[in-house]
Amino acid sequence: MLSAFRRARKSLARLVLSRRLPLPALLLSAFALTGCVAGGPSAGPATTRGEPVQVALLVPGGSGQATDAAMATQLENAARLAMADLSGVAIDLRVYQTGGSPEAARAMAVKAMDEGAKVILGPVFAQEANAAGVAAAGRGISVLAFSNNTDIAGGNVYVLGPTFANTARRLASYAVRQGKNRIMIVHDKNAAGEAGKAAIQRGVSAAGGTIVAVSGYEFSQSGVAAAAPSIVSTARSAGASALFLTADTAGALPLLSQTLIDSGLDRSATKFLGLTRWDIPSATLSLPGVQGGWFAMPDPNLYAQFQSRYQAAYGETPLPIAGLAYDGIAAIGALAKSGKGLGAAGLTQNAGFVGVTGIFRLRPDGSNERGLAIAEIRNNQVFVIDPAPRSFAGAGF
Repeated sequence: MLSAFRRARKSLARLVLSRRLPLPALLLSAFALTGCVAGGPSAGPATTRGEPVQVALLVPGGSGQATDAAMATQLENAARLAMADLSGVAIDLRVYQTGGSPEAARAMAVKAMDEGAKVILGPVFAQEANAAGVAAAGRGISVLAFSNNTDIAGGNVYVLGPTFANTARRLASYAVRQGKNRIMIVHDKNAAGEAGKAAIQRGVSAAGGTIVAVSGYEFSQSGVAAAAPSIVSTARSAGASALFLTADTAGALPLLSQTLIDSGLDRSATKFLGLTRWDIPSATLSLPGVQGGWFAMPDPNLYAQFQSRYQAAYGETPLPIAGLAYDGIAAIGALAKSGKGLGAAGLTQNAGFVGVTGIFRLRPDGSNERGLAIAEIRNNQVFVIDPAPRSFAGAGF
């Protein structure tokens, strides 16, 4: 117990919510699911069947940071892996380095369009994506960003990253069906925590559950320690059957989960729900505090196929964000093959697409929905307790 507590303290001591942390993201032939096409403001630039579709891939290489260079390489590798899986359509992929800079992202977007790009895939960071989107808007070019920040979504910008809203809806829906319908929100007092809190509130309401209490804590070791007894007391008096936590594994989760238990939380009556992935890094699975907790994730069996293919092709394990590059090419290739165009009408088709993270669809507001599995941590292992849907019909959203 002591070693786990020390590990939790060490984790929280490093908690800087960096914009550079890659976000977690079936290796099937890329295809679009059949269904109705949602309306949109533009059909996008014309593509000619039988001719390669020019795609600009904006990656954060050139910043001088090793993490950005590695991410850039993996995004390109995953995109090329997706290209190899396409049938009946060719992609002319051209890679542009942004250095993680909004100014460079804008310049590279303009350069790519001048060179004939029909669609922009990337960039990674929200400010970059916003800059590229503004530059591309006047030309009717869509931007499929790797960000999960919905604040920059809309118009011609779509975010591919997993969103708080999507996870909150999926997990709240499952929890309510399992009788865990009296939910208390426990959140970091920072921008990410506030955004997570709002997403949980909407998700629980949509699922028919009840928010019985909301409690925050200062984003520090002392803040967690000071708030834990009050959180436990409030959960008990409110009759909470679940605590929905915004904390992530790189931040407060290790210390928070343990401190709540040490403060007397009755885990037999109160379930931990996680807004973020609790299986990355894998060392998190051995923490006593997360045992029995539920979180949402892409179908692990399907994603494992992508990992295996990537490992065989490039000799390393892909970062979760690499899967988003595959998904982007999957959607672009499917639309090019079908002739539906690369604008809003095609991109927001209601039935969506299939990629390495499972089914996903882009919404008219620029956000996305993803078919997620519900997982539980037991005995330091991940067990899927509610599989990811394979189509959006009856997907529980």
